[in-house]
Amino acid sequence: MFKTLLFICFTFIANADTNPLQEAIDSASSGSVVKLSKGIYKGNIVIDKPISILAKEDGVVIEGSGSGTVITIKSSHVKLQNLKIIKSGNRADAMDAAVFINNSQKVVVENCTIEESLFGIFMDNVGNSAVLNNKISSNSEDIGLRGDGLRLWFSHDNVIKNNSFTKSRDIVFMRSNNNAIENNYMQECRFAIYTHHSKNIIIKENRVKESAIGIFLEGSMDINVTDNIVAGHHGAQTSLGILFKGASNIHVEKNSVGECNQALYIDNSPKMQETKNRILDNKIMYSTRGLDFKNHSIANVIKNNKIFGNMDNIMTDSRNGRTNENEIEGNYWDDYEGFDINKDNIGDSSHKKYLYLDQLWVNNPELMFFYGSPVLSMLNFLLKIAPFMEPIFLIEDKKPIFQVTN
Repeated sequence: MFKTLLFICFTFIANADTNPLQEAIDSASSGSVVKLSKGIYKGNIVIDKPISILAKEDGVVIEGSGSGTVITIKSSHVKLQNLKIIKSGNRADAMDAAVFINNSQKVVVENCTIEESLFGIFMDNVGNSAVLNNKISSNSEDIGLRGDGLRLWFSHDNVIKNNSFTKSRDIVFMRSNNNAIENNYMQECRFAIYTHHSKNIIIKENRVKESAIGIFLEGSMDINVTDNIVAGHHGAQTSLGILFKGASNIHVEKNSVGECNQALYIDNSPKMQETKNRILDNKIMYSTRGLDFKNHSIANVIKNNKIFGNMDNIMTDSRNGRTNENEIEGNYWDDYEGFDINKDNIGDSSHKKYLYLDQLWVNNPELMFFYGSPVLSMLNFLLKIAPFMEPIFLIEDKKPIFQVTN
């Protein structure tokens, strides 16, 4: 009887002022499963009880009116599955979204397609919930005017897994702790993954392409970034692979980061005293700058990385930088100029990096216009042979790896 009611309501939806899907939700008892047949259902619905809304076949569309939020969830134990959700409003101040979840626990959004909406999924004070196997994109606005594909606000203990986010703005964890984002695909976003003053986040096995910033860790701590692939948009005005800004106790391991302007951008990190950031076993490659240090970023442990194919493997723009105070050892540098006579695959001499002519644009940023030009590259080489200005010592790796073996 219930399934028949939904079918009849869909038949007359174009001429009805009421919302048959909302009426069906209101009349359903807690714990019910509402199964929808193929068709377009009127959105701007509110779910305030524990129920599941599932598509029993392909072609189930829940369409908003172009204003407000398409589906608002105000209850725990709600599940949305196999739905196409489209046409939210465009008011950022009202957080118009395809799905807005508020003050809820154990909500699941799975196998849904979200399009033509400002925010994709907005989670406000949501816990122990999951966003799984969804395809999410924003509206057709310029990137700064899009909403976030996913935003977690004061939302803890959630799993974000196996989703695709394309042409959205950000995927945001804002003051949200103990979350995991794993095996997702992001393309043409602004900040593909952004943690803001959050703790204990697992960022694992994600693939990021052509985004302004691949992974942005701001004011966050206890973050594990493991086995991700970040491919920037080399040549774009902004293209950063992994950005640390005031981030503490960060563990970055076994990632591949390349084709960026700055692959790893380390700014005032770690911020918390008595903490260290660990950058281990990563491939940092084919970027303008491999490791780019800003301000007084010390207490970073940088070991066993493969750093190659970059215009500069390591650089700083800080006038009073203390890059040499970081613990840097056992990395492979493709610009290492030493030997390995005893064949133990460890360079017989240290790998030292100095700033020669490069130091001019630390004090005169306008000279960056000539960065990488043949003339400056030649002058930099001549300064190494016969310096007429004192070079700035940048870093020393006392045990550089001589050759990549795998």
